[in-house]
Amino acid sequence: QVQLVESGGGLVPAGGSLTLSCVASGRTFSPDYMGWFRQTPGKERQFVAAIRWTTSNTYYANSVRGRFTFSRDNAKNTGYLEMNNLKPEDTATYYCGAITDGFYWTDSSYDYWGQGTRVTVSS
Repeated sequence: QVQLVESGGGLVPAGGSLTLSCVASGRTFSPDYMGWFRQTPGKERQFVAAIRWTTSNTYYANSVRGRFTFSRDNAKNTGYLEMNNLKPEDTATYYCGAITDGFYWTDSSYDYWGQGTRVTVSS
């Protein structure tokens, strides 16, 4: 079993930056993808970004492309989501997930989830 823990959320003004971390623990960690999704009350969980663990290829939602950057440190079993030029519409709880085998853009594909970290972007 894999356990994921997110951190780095907080309050930031519009135009500011924030970096989220997702640390995986377990005997081994070798997923197909690690991904970030975000959710606000009353709405579906939305895909934000994903990284293929073995190759570091990255994939982004159109709404964050050019502003967010996903990277990973394999030795630390940690993924990082650097968020720049933040907008009020980025406000959400951000969840980290990992896929053993599946499609990175759908939340139903993810086998493991963290508890979430809240990001609030003020106007």
